[in-house]
Amino acid sequence: MTYGDYLRIREMLELQQPQSDPPHHDELLFIVIHQAYELWFKLMLHELDVAMTCMVERKVLRAHHFMRRVTRVQDLLLHQIHVLETMSPQEFAEFRDILRPASGFQSLQFREIEFLAGLRDEAYMNFFAQRPEMQQGLRDYGSRKTLWEGFLGVLTHRFPGVGHEEALELLYRNYEANVDLYMLAESLVDFDALLAQWRYHHVMVVSRIIGELPGTGGSEGVAYLKTTLERRAFPMLWQVRSRLGDGVAGWSASAPAPRREDPPGGGCPLGH
Repeated sequence: MTYGDYLRIREMLELQQPQSDPPHHDELLFIVIHQAYELWFKLMLHELDVAMTCMVERKVLRAHHFMRRVTRVQDLLLHQIHVLETMSPQEFAEFRDILRPASGFQSLQFREIEFLAGLRDEAYMNFFAQRPEMQQGLRDYGSRKTLWEGFLGVLTHRFPGVGHEEALELLYRNYEANVDLYMLAESLVDFDALLAQWRYHHVMVVSRIIGELPGTGGSEGVAYLKTTLERRAFPMLWQVRSRLGDGVAGWSASAPAPRREDPPGGGCPLGH
């Protein structure tokens, strides 16, 4: 076994096949950037699936651990997109037409991440009209519990007998007594914030390269992308901050005590 054998380097390096003739110099950059994104998306889905399982099993710190890994990947992706800015508008224009009607809207894995986060839109199915197996894959993700539903399960278990908004307020006012669940909540906020930041950076990069031109897939391009900037996967986690008022902590006499049958993290270690 060699390094190349283990990682299938030869096969991987054969996957970058420019379609322009003769091959445009910057098409390789465009392909590598987007293939790298898809590899990171694959890892994100892998980790999000495990985070969800940990939430179902009430292994709170373990769920936080995997969510933090996802947010580290997201942070990397924020920087990666700007490599595209080293390509001039004219250079992209010289091979852009060969992409039609392909579009980043057709990134199945990115749509699966959105669906798992709860950002579900049946209109996305239209992007895969010619690929019924991909439509089915997206439907499968649409039938699964969202990350938010997984988190609410943990929250309800910890604070039984109150509504979700009240439970969140209790959590944030008493975060030191529930540090594991607080950390998980904040890692979900990080995930949501980084998703929004990535959308913003995407808009800026696309604007810089193609201006107000429509997308290769027929969308309105930048105009459409701007409409996605205010999407939030976990709005209640943002809204709870407005309920904290003066931030006075401490359990009220009528507040239910948190349920904890396991030590913080549900007894789930960081190592397998």
